[in-house]
Amino acid sequence: MRITALAGGVGGARFLRGLLRHLEHRSATASGEAPTRITVIGNTGDDITLFGLRVCPDIDTILYTLGGGVHEGQGWGRADETHSLATELAALGATPQWFTLGDKDFATHVYRSQLLGRGMPLSQVVSRLSARWGLPDLGVTLLPMTDTPVETHVVVEEDGEQRAIHFQEWWVRHQAALPAERFVVAGLDQATAAPGVLDAIRETDVVLLPPSNPVVSIGIILGVPGVRDALRGTRAPVVGVSPLVGGRPVRGHADACLRAIGVEESSAGVAGLYEDFLDGWLVDEQDPMPAGRPSARSRLEVEHRPLLMSSVDAAADLAGAALDLGLRLREDRASRVTA
Repeated sequence: MRITALAGGVGGARFLRGLLRHLEHRSATASGEAPTRITVIGNTGDDITLFGLRVCPDIDTILYTLGGGVHEGQGWGRADETHSLATELAALGATPQWFTLGDKDFATHVYRSQLLGRGMPLSQVVSRLSARWGLPDLGVTLLPMTDTPVETHVVVEEDGEQRAIHFQEWWVRHQAALPAERFVVAGLDQATAAPGVLDAIRETDVVLLPPSNPVVSIGIILGVPGVRDALRGTRAPVVGVSPLVGGRPVRGHADACLRAIGVEESSAGVAGLYEDFLDGWLVDEQDPMPAGRPSARSRLEVEHRPLLMSSVDAAADLAGAALDLGLRLREDRASRVTA
């Protein structure tokens, strides 16, 4: 079985870890099944250059989480981290000081920046980092959405004037408290999908959209030329998980992002962003969206599930439910074709 997932951030990484746990349990109770291969298309729209180093927050969170090295309390960064380098940089007056990197995390950025500086494309760099974290042994191929440098900026208004700041400054320093006027993704219009990205969508059995930010994670991946068309054209069912519980994000500021683009802060509003390719949609048990298909002509199948990934097992249950829905929709589609 082949699974392709579009992911970014802590929610995406924890969902993927749950998917691996689910597949582990599944293989223990089934015999003779071919190994499952997972391709993860990671968001690079929130990448940033800090202290002369290229930092890829979403890619690194996936690496650390699946590789067993993430700081569990934060959901990002390295476990058992120290901050000697950041402390010394602060003493020297180096900026910015609102984005703290740990010592072991710095090593990742130094290595990545060295390879990029030698002309190696990001996809090859990510492949090397994936090997360091053992992702191939888990049956996971991690691909950046593009090799083209892309950065998201947020247009905000302060003291009656508009200015653009990097997404990370808005997200980390200001905690999305500054109302966003709009998002501007520099380089996205010139980007091309990284090698393997479009094939992973076209040739998979199921596409999964974890509960990642629909605007600045999943939405940025969808903005890479060719990705949305590939999702529209794939024969595989596309199943997504709402990032909202009771209209509020479990973590992060997805609600602020939705407001900025004029989309209703609800699971229905998020589903509307994917309506041209979405086949299945998992929403929380308290969500008012009706289960099933809203009409005979609707392609969207809605299921209610607990969405809180409070543990790896809870994430495994959620990921398993998404996968099961996708496989059922695939079987339904195949039976209609042969009928």
